[in-house]
Amino acid sequence: MKYISIIYVLGLLVSFSNTLNGNVADRLKEVQTERPNVIFVLADQWRAGATGYSGNPDVKTPNLDKLAGESIVFNTAVAVMPVCAPYRASLLTGQYPLTHGVFYNDKPLVNEALTMAEIFKQEGYRTGYIGKWHLNGHENGEDAFRARDKPIPANRRQGFDYWKTREVTHDYNNSFYFDENDHKQYWEGYDAFSQTDSAINFIKSNKDDPFLLFLSWGPPHNPYATAPKEFQQMYDPKDIKLRPNVPEALRDSAKQIIANYYAHCTALDKAMGDILKAVESTGIAKNTIIIFTSDHGDMLFSKGVLRKQRPWDESILVPMLIRYPLKLGKDSKHINQPINTPDILPTLLGLSNIEIPHTVEGEDFSKALIGDQPFVNEAALVTLPVPFHEWNFSNGGREYRAIRTERYTYARSLNGPWLLYDNKKDPYQENNLINNADQAILQAKLEKLLQKKLKTTKDTFLPADVYMKQWNYTYDYNDSIRPVDYYH
Repeated sequence: MKYISIIYVLGLLVSFSNTLNGNVADRLKEVQTERPNVIFVLADQWRAGATGYSGNPDVKTPNLDKLAGESIVFNTAVAVMPVCAPYRASLLTGQYPLTHGVFYNDKPLVNEALTMAEIFKQEGYRTGYIGKWHLNGHENGEDAFRARDKPIPANRRQGFDYWKTREVTHDYNNSFYFDENDHKQYWEGYDAFSQTDSAINFIKSNKDDPFLLFLSWGPPHNPYATAPKEFQQMYDPKDIKLRPNVPEALRDSAKQIIANYYAHCTALDKAMGDILKAVESTGIAKNTIIIFTSDHGDMLFSKGVLRKQRPWDESILVPMLIRYPLKLGKDSKHINQPINTPDILPTLLGLSNIEIPHTVEGEDFSKALIGDQPFVNEAALVTLPVPFHEWNFSNGGREYRAIRTERYTYARSLNGPWLLYDNKKDPYQENNLINNADQAILQAKLEKLLQKKLKTTKDTFLPADVYMKQWNYTYDYNDSIRPVDYYH
C-alpha cells in the first residue's frame, strides 16, 4: 500500500507540474501574441519638472502621480526638436526632423514614411485622433496662422479614421474642430475636458477590439491664464517656488505665469484621471498600453525667457510615463538614461509585437523595458536646423545641434562649441563649461559622441537656408532676418 501511495502521489505531482507548466506556457504565449490597446496622451508644452511625482512641491497632479507609481518613468525623456510640429512628425514616423522634413512649424508632413496609425491599422487596429494635429501645414505664400483653421483632408490624416481634430488652436474655451466629414463642430467649455469625454466614448465603443487612440491636448501651452477658474483658484502666485535660474527682475511675473501654468496642469491631471477610470471600468487595463508625455517644455522665465526651441532642460525635457501591466507589471521603475522622440514609435511597436518598418530611425527599447536586457542609451540628439517664430534669428535664435546624456548637455552652433553643462553638479545649468581647460577631455568626448549621432542621422549641420531651399520652404513673416554679424 505504501508503494501504491507513493506512486499515486508522484502521479499527482507530475500531473500538477504538467498543468502548471501548461499554464505558464499558455500565459507566455498570451503575453507574446495578444494585441494590446494603445492610448497615447500628448500634452503641449508641459515641461518635465511640472509634476508631483518628479518632486515638484507646488504643482498638484495626483492622478499622474498615481500613474507614475504603476509605470515606467523616464527621467530623461528628450524632445528631439523642442517645438510642436517637428516633435509630432518625429513621434508619428520614428524619424529625425531632417528625414521627414518637418523642421519648421506649419510645414506639411508628407506621406512617404509609414506612420504610427498606418502601421497599427495594417494590423487590424481601429484608429482614432482627438485634439491638436499641427501636421497639415500650408502652401508657400499662404498665411500660416490662417491655415491652422482649415480642415485636414482625409488623405492627410496619416491613417487615423475616427477624427475630431483641428490643426492648431490655443483658444481653449472657444474651440472648434472638424469631424471625419469635415463638418465644423465646437467643443463645449474647456476643450481638453470635452476632448477627454470624446476619448472615453471611443474607449468604451471599441473595448472589444484592439485600438490605437491618440488624445492631443492644447494646454498647458500659453495663453497661461485660461484654465477653468476652479483650477486657477488652487494656486496663489506668492506660494510658487521658482527655479534659481529665474532672474530677480522677472520673479514676480514668473510666479504669476507659473501659477496659471500649473492650473492648466492640474486641470489636465483631472482629465487624465477620467481616462484611467474609464480604462479600469471597461476591464481593459491589463492589456492596454498607456503613454503620457508632451511635445516639449517651457522655459517659464528660467534664463529670462519663455517657451521652447532652446537647448536647455526646461525646454527639451518632458514628462513620460508608460504603463502596460501585462508585460511591464504595475511596479514603478525609473529610467535615468535618455530616450528620444524617434525611439517612442519603435519601442511601442516592440511592446505590441508588431514588425518595425525599415523607414523608422529610432531605437526599439521594448526588450529593455520588459527586462530582457539593460536599458543602454548614451545620448539623445537635439536638433534645431531652423530657428523660427518666437525664437527666430532676430530674437536670438540660432541653428544648433546638441546631445543630452544622463548627466551632461553639450551643444554647438554653426560658430563652434556653445554649451556644456554638468547637470548633476549644476542642475539649473547656470555654469557653462564650454572651452574650459579643466573640461577639455570631457568636451572632446561629448563632441565625438555628437558627431557620431550626426553621422548616424546623416546630418551635415548646414545653415538654415540650405534646408529651406532643399525642401522648397519659405520663411514666415520676418523669420529669415539675421543680425549683420550673425555668422561671426
